[in-house]
Amino acid sequence: MPSDAKKKMQYRRLGHSGLQVSVLSFGSWVTFDNQMKDDLALETMQAAYDSGSNFFDNAEVYAGGESEAIMGRVIEQLGWQRHTYVLSTKFYWGIHGRTPNMQNTLNRKYLMQAIDGSLERLRLDFVDIAYCHRPDPHTPIEETVWAMSDMISAGKALYWGTSEWSADEIRAAWEIAERHHLHKPVVEQPQYNMFARRRVEQEYARLYDDIGLGTTIWSPLASGLLTGKYANGIPEDSRGALPGHGWLAERLTDPVQIQKVENLRPIATELDCSLAQLAIAWCAANPRVSTVITGASRPSQVVENFAAIDVLDALTPDVMERIGAVIA
Repeated sequence: MPSDAKKKMQYRRLGHSGLQVSVLSFGSWVTFDNQMKDDLALETMQAAYDSGSNFFDNAEVYAGGESEAIMGRVIEQLGWQRHTYVLSTKFYWGIHGRTPNMQNTLNRKYLMQAIDGSLERLRLDFVDIAYCHRPDPHTPIEETVWAMSDMISAGKALYWGTSEWSADEIRAAWEIAERHHLHKPVVEQPQYNMFARRRVEQEYARLYDDIGLGTTIWSPLASGLLTGKYANGIPEDSRGALPGHGWLAERLTDPVQIQKVENLRPIATELDCSLAQLAIAWCAANPRVSTVITGASRPSQVVENFAAIDVLDALTPDVMERIGAVIA
């Protein structure tokens, strides 16, 4: 890894909070345990760290807790100093089967126990960000807000946020916290890419200024569709071919979407970058995006993805307009 790779990275505040995160970051969804064990996970995380990533994303439910366990062991082995990285995890689905109060919930009992389990697997005293992984229609938002605020007061998390919540749900949580002088949600983790734009660009539009919402977006490559590798079907070594991911097949082989990706190829060629780098840079070009969470199954893929930082300056208004015409 070139020594200057880290110097190229840009950092943005997480919404109106004081926390700074790298514009490009690394997540473990799908890959950890499913595609890589400790040794390869260590290599990919180190590649991301060497490229300037200071934010690493996880979730309790990923690989039934094993993703957190792998990340915890890897960080311990690498010996990273705690102040040099930001780590997040997420709660909602649970990992204890059909046990009452421990699945598909954001009630206080679950959240208080879930954070302890995650910290044990991650081998940490605290996480930097704890997310409510999905909204829970069966638990009063006020109960969830109190629990998340108490999690921070107990020193087990420094910030909290949401993932795939509606704008109304986020505002309700923020107003409850404001009213009761509790720790407020500061970040949302939504899907965002060239084919999934509405929520980040429209639904949340007023929240950025009204409450200072930050975003840590996921799936910048639309599960790999925007890399162009699905133009001729689903490769055997791709995410779409993994057991349990058959639900992706229809999306990844949509002829309309595939044609749009191919129409982006000339733009990528002009900019001397890959389709993947173009798609990642396009997400990062949105100033409302705090960080773009990337995934990878090997170190070389990390290096390629993070080279998208070099494409940002080339995304002039004219280029963005041409991209917009293609993906409209």
